[in-house]
Amino acid sequence: MNKLSLARLFLSRSIAIWSRNIRVWGKLAGPSLMGNFGEPLLYLLVLGYGLGQFVGEVEGLSYMAFLASGVICTSAVNSASFEGMYSAYTRMDVQQTWLGMLSTPIGVAEVVFGEVLWAATKSLISVSAILLVASGLGLVGDAWALFVLPVAFLTGLCFSSLALLVTSFARGYDFFLYYTTLFITPMVLLSGVFFPIASLPDFVQSLIKVLPLYHAISLVRPLMTGGELTFVLLHVSVLLLFGLLAATLATHRIKKRLIK
Repeated sequence: MNKLSLARLFLSRSIAIWSRNIRVWGKLAGPSLMGNFGEPLLYLLVLGYGLGQFVGEVEGLSYMAFLASGVICTSAVNSASFEGMYSAYTRMDVQQTWLGMLSTPIGVAEVVFGEVLWAATKSLISVSAILLVASGLGLVGDAWALFVLPVAFLTGLCFSSLALLVTSFARGYDFFLYYTTLFITPMVLLSGVFFPIASLPDFVQSLIKVLPLYHAISLVRPLMTGGELTFVLLHVSVLLLFGLLAATLATHRIKKRLIK
């Protein structure tokens, strides 16, 4: 086979895994959507309306408009991370679904990419619902906000790859608490979701600008509010780089773990 045929075969097998996951999810879509949609909406309404009364404007925006873009990015991160950790670990270790897949011509790299595609799709579904609500609340500037959706998918690709890398080390569900507590939570609190990072010390700002969530927010906030997009290539490249490196390492780790 030539390289093009191999690429098509790889993609078709990965999409088959994506399709399998979406069919399974479809049986429990209602409760799943409530979980992915309810918490971000609660943050948006409670903090946006409640805290927004005291904060006023932030960077020329109402606090609720400022918060909405951060909540959308956080929702993409949480949806992809949950799917790449808890759900993927269940398929890998508890149900041993991946071992069944690997008994066919499907390889580990195709399993990983299929899982990444599915987790990114979950991010897209979650963000679409929140974006619709934000639009109804008048928190969207113009039609450019539709480009939030591909950014959400890219963010999902990035964080699902990171989650799968964590899953490759996990020996139980409790292991994910370390990643969530030590990485996800501090990143969400400091990356500009709830307040501008300019209020933080310079060395903290420098650290935050390395993290992928900051770059997702830097793309989403101008798209939602009609602001000026800057350094687009940099932001996209950081998200892609994190995702590519994490997916490559996750594939290597999972192959060592499952194929002995």
